[in-house]
Amino acid sequence: MKRFLASLCALTATLTLAACGSGTPSGDAAGPPRPGGILRYGLSLAPTCSDPAQSGTNQTLYVTRQIVDSLTDQDPKTGAITPWLAQSWEVSPDARTFTFHLRPGVTFSDGTALTATSVQKNFDAIVHTLTGAKAQLGASYLAGYTGTTVLDPLTAQVDFDRPNAQFLQASSTPQLGILADATTAQPADRRCLGNDIGSGPFTYAGYRQGASATLAKRVGYNWGSTVFGHHGAAYLDRIEFTVIPESGVRTGSLSSGQLDAVSDALPQDAPQIEGSGGRLLVTPNPGVPFGIQPNLTRGPLGDPAVRAALLPAINRKELVDTVLGPQFKTATSSLASKTPGYVDLSKRLGYAPDSAKSLLDKAGWTPGGDGIRVKDGVRLSFGVLFSHAFAGNQAILELVQQQLRTVGVDLRLEPASDAEYAARQSRKDFDALYYNTTRADGDILRTVFGLDGQNFNVRGPIPDLDRTLSGELQTTDTAARSELIGQAQQQVLDNGLWIPTIELSQTIGASAAVSDLKFEASARLQFFDTWLHR
Repeated sequence: MKRFLASLCALTATLTLAACGSGTPSGDAAGPPRPGGILRYGLSLAPTCSDPAQSGTNQTLYVTRQIVDSLTDQDPKTGAITPWLAQSWEVSPDARTFTFHLRPGVTFSDGTALTATSVQKNFDAIVHTLTGAKAQLGASYLAGYTGTTVLDPLTAQVDFDRPNAQFLQASSTPQLGILADATTAQPADRRCLGNDIGSGPFTYAGYRQGASATLAKRVGYNWGSTVFGHHGAAYLDRIEFTVIPESGVRTGSLSSGQLDAVSDALPQDAPQIEGSGGRLLVTPNPGVPFGIQPNLTRGPLGDPAVRAALLPAINRKELVDTVLGPQFKTATSSLASKTPGYVDLSKRLGYAPDSAKSLLDKAGWTPGGDGIRVKDGVRLSFGVLFSHAFAGNQAILELVQQQLRTVGVDLRLEPASDAEYAARQSRKDFDALYYNTTRADGDILRTVFGLDGQNFNVRGPIPDLDRTLSGELQTTDTAARSELIGQAQQQVLDNGLWIPTIELSQTIGASAAVSDLKFEASARLQFFDTWLHR
């Protein structure tokens, strides 16, 4: 098994980036930020579609987030929803109508003006053109969408046929970012070629799908989010994203000055990065932590006792200590700990292999000659489909495979390319999936586990859970909604719909020349405030 050395500094306490062991980057000069310069960034995976609405992976969103503004933003420290393209808004008591008052004077990079009609065309295109097949998250955020009414040129009323309390936070995401009419009029595939026109602080200067991307500063930009650290245009002139899959090569390029920042810095890379004057920037992802999602229609995973036994059969602390390092945390619920509404369910997820064995014994799964349990002639064996979107996936699952074998479960690893993974996921052609989903709102539980969401569990109705997920959409009372999200976390585990493993953290290697590289609330990079001092 590939083992990552645990040599990173401790996890930062907030969602804002800070240098490990220091509040300011090494080599940071005194004085105000300096405009200009080209930041060279090394991605660990190739960017896929250039359209923010169709972006899924963190590496792609690092790029697409920069070209699009959203109606609102979310403060990464407090979780509060704040103004951006919308100066203000009203939400109806039944959470079915959201009225946004747009900032005047905003233009897209093609010179056209932002209007309420722009909002209408964006949301219509997600629901009717892209659909959930191409814009999984965006379409789920717009579930029940009946249309947008243009009340006046700068006032858009967004309506739903059912309560949709999560929508205000969803309006802060890049998937619901607002693009120009010239983009929303295009079919889904043409929106992936780097011609997307947004109102964001950067524009596409070049885009090779699956290979590289170059962004240029938007001259005249002056409508940044209230969360941003300064007014006016971005400081950087350009950002050049290149794809370097090998961690050692990324680290070497950073240390030698060929790159300014890199994704997915691994623990063993820390000494080299820090030795060259750089530092590691770390933040945890909110949303659903990494875990195994069983297909309830396939083989032994249809047995609730098997799914229940998997929870105590995994030693999550060993996964972090052996495979990852101190910048990662064990999963302690079906939500990650940085998600609003998170409830600590670590007692449910404690390592107890004897308990797992007892559950399987009582359900009639008895050890076979090779140690793998059997019931009615069926081996307790299932496959888990996964991609390499996170560098540690294979190593984590190899250790989980060993842990499960000790209680009599045969876990088969099924690594897949991104394309194969997406195709099989869409067809629901798997025994189980392994992945995580990032969002700074507890409604991600509905997206992942709801009957009207992705439902990769291929489950039927679960009345208690279905009522809870429906209920959290119907209340705008923060405390009441948090209580329902807490109940949903418990019910997901009770029904064996998710077998959590670890929480994902974003770990960025940055040179001493880079200042104010920040994360937004959903742990994606924000380059607007970033500047270079070299």
